[in-house]
Amino acid sequence: MKKGLILVNAYWKSETEIYQADRLREEFAALGVEIRIRRNNYFPVHLRCTGNVSPLAEAYDFCIYLDKDKYTSYLLEQSGLHLFNRHDAIVACDDKLLTYFALRDAGIAIPRTFAGLLCYTPSEKVAKETLDIIESELSYPLVVKESFGSMGKGVYKADNREELESIAEQVKCKPHLFQEYIAESSGRDLRVLVVGGKVVAAMKRISDGDFRSNAALGGRGESYPLDTAGEALALKIARVMRLDYCGIDFLFGKNGYVLCEVNSNAFFAVAERVTGANIAGAYAAYIYKEIYGE
Repeated sequence: MKKGLILVNAYWKSETEIYQADRLREEFAALGVEIRIRRNNYFPVHLRCTGNVSPLAEAYDFCIYLDKDKYTSYLLEQSGLHLFNRHDAIVACDDKLLTYFALRDAGIAIPRTFAGLLCYTPSEKVAKETLDIIESELSYPLVVKESFGSMGKGVYKADNREELESIAEQVKCKPHLFQEYIAESSGRDLRVLVVGGKVVAAMKRISDGDFRSNAALGGRGESYPLDTAGEALALKIARVMRLDYCGIDFLFGKNGYVLCEVNSNAFFAVAERVTGANIAGAYAAYIYKEIYGE
């Protein structure tokens, strides 16, 4: 019997979060693969002096890892379980700065970005000189992002010095960055879904009341006719990041697409609905061929 495991975050509860796993299980069933969905809250693998211990590599042919817990993904991969996506790709996508480092070096256009200075003493204030440089180099409005986060969480816009100071104080003890604001793309962006080196869907996301267009924050989606340049760019990003599956978010810049971020386990419920693409089916078919060669 062909068997696969889908691990989801220990705290997921919403229908949007669970939809992804359910749709994948449905598509795998049509391929004759039994899928078990489990929350990542039962310590599926742990570390011992003599190595990793996990029966999962024998019980399942593969694991679709719909979480960002980099410690568990590392241990699972080391135990011999084949992960989609692979551990190092999940780690590089989860940290926005690591994503920018890798793709800037590959020649991908990104907004001008300053890595935030980490603070280990909460009582210390962000230095005036630090804010002066950010203000002078990026001008207003500008974007502040926590390095870890999804669905638009931890992303802020500062329109003036007072807001910049307040946000900088809020994020100073977390990994974060300061970034150029792409005004042309305010309230809209483009999400491209890639599976196994192929674009399977493209969706324009729009918000009427927020500079962020995430569906989780009230944004809406519509099918988007991706051009050849956009497709080539998305495929290059997926290749550089070594991703089996991903959602790539682009901003609409003055001179073309500008990378916003890359999601290694992007939710696809809205994209399936508005584009009509069978994203779960494409991902299941890709994994089936990778694992079973059929």
